[in-house]
Formats: sequence, C-alpha cells, structure tokens
Amino acid sequence: MSKARVYFTKNLSPETVVKMYELLGVTLPGKVAVKVHSGEEGNQNYLRPEFMRPMVERVHGTVVECNTAYDGERNSSDKHLRLLKSHGWSEYFDVDLMDETGPDVPLIIPGGKVLKVNLVGKDLMNYDSLLVLSHFKGHPMGGFGGALKQLSIGCASSVGKCLIHSAGRDVDQNTLWDNCASQEEFCEAMADAAMSVHEHFRGRAAYVSMVCNLSVDCDCCAVAEDPCMADIGTLSSLDPVALDKACLDLIDAAKDDPGQKHFLERVDSRRGRHTIEAADALGFGTTDYELICVD
Repeated sequence: MSKARVYFTKNLSPETVVKMYELLGVTLPGKVAVKVHSGEEGNQNYLRPEFMRPMVERVHGTVVECNTAYDGERNSSDKHLRLLKSHGWSEYFDVDLMDETGPDVPLIIPGGKVLKVNLVGKDLMNYDSLLVLSHFKGHPMGGFGGALKQLSIGCASSVGKCLIHSAGRDVDQNTLWDNCASQEEFCEAMADAAMSVHEHFRGRAAYVSMVCNLSVDCDCCAVAEDPCMADIGTLSSLDPVALDKACLDLIDAAKDDPGQKHFLERVDSRRGRHTIEAADALGFGTTDYELICVD
C-alpha cells in the first residue's frame, strides 16, 4: 500500500475545515451523511454546530448520529432528539438519528479480528457518501476518540455499540457492563467495526479531524475534565487510519506542552494505540503516511 496523504494546518476555524476538505480533491456524490459528535448534556468540550455549519452546508449534508448504550441523555431516541434540538443541531441542519427506528442493518466483516458483523443504524443505508468530522480528544474507555471511533462506535446502533464493547458477546444494555471485552479485544472490535463502515463507503468517504479542546475525556462525558493541552490544528485525509495516527503523532511531538503527559497517560493506559495498530493490520488503511503541511 502506498503512503496515505494527510493534510495538516495549525489553523482552527469553520473556514479551515472546508479548506482541508477541499484539499482532498474529492466530490462526495449523492446524499451525504455527515457524522459528528453531538455532545452529551453537560459536556463543555464538544464542537458546536456553528463551527461545523460551513462544512455541512458545503456538501449539502445531513447530520447523522446514533443512540448510546449507557445512561445519559442520548440513550433513547426521544431524549436524543431533544438534545440534538437543544444543542442547536436541528436548528441548522437536517438531522437523522439513524437508529431511531429499526431494524438495525448488519454489515458483514470478512476477516474481522473480533467481530464478524457490525450493527449500524438502518438509515446509514440511505446515504451515498460519508463525511466524518471528528473532534480528536481523549476517551475514558478507548484512550482517544477520532475518525476510527466515529466510524465504529459512532455509526453503530445502540445494540451495535453493545456488540463492540463486549467483543460480540452481548447485545443487552442491561448486562453489557458485566460482559465487557478485554481492553485489547475492545480496541480490535472498534477496528473491525470501523472497517465495515469505511468499506461500505469505499471511494465515497472523507475525513477531517480537529485536534483541539484536548480533554482526556470524550464529548460523550456529561462530566468531563477541561482540556489539558493546547490546541494543535486541523487535519484531513481519505484514510481514517493514517488520520488518527497523524493526530496522535502530533500530540506525541508536543513535548513542551505541560499537559501532554496527562493526555498520553489516558491514551496508553487504555491501550488506545492498539486500535490504530489493529486497523492497520486489517488493511483498510495504513499507518504509513505523508504529512503535508499547509498554511
């Protein structure tokens, strides 16, 4: 596999997101699903809809989300739709809660390390292409959240999330946390699930990541730590594996940042790098990339 191209700028703005997408040289065809993280109620770090608005409008996209598999304001369709409205997503965009109604759609995973099937919200099938807008930050279970997490946990239905967290052993939210996978299996299950979605949209997917508001906690946390590192910038690629690797490499390189050690402790204590390693081993992307710096 040839080196993947990853574009990087230190700039962070709504207009920069559009520029970084356009550098990819693609036009996403047909009806475009735009995967974002809508933010849990109480979270202070998620990227607001105003920030995403120029990019979503550039591709005439529909903002898509799925329900969660843990307690909070996004674990049922009624609550999640109310939150999407209160956070402003429904004010600016067409919004599709992809697993609001079933049945879930099974995406078969040939050669999956842990999972043989990934369950996604059925409305994902209504789209011709996919744009993943990721807020790269920490995560209490995965170590970090970026493009691979958006593809896997982000596009999975609530039942699909249970499958990923349990390495395929449980689909019941009530018993899930008694049947969690080992950390290694969880990372590999995320890689498997991410591959299934990327392959479904192969040639019709693009990825932009904003490395900012660098909390060790995810936007899914109602109570999250404030950011511990300075913002780094905006990156884009057609390869989600290379993109996550580049984001993490830039954090590794920020040795003068006093919060780096704290952030990386979260990543490495959860074996977060193993998700990238597992995705690279599956072959749907590569960790071998060329970083192209732009103004």
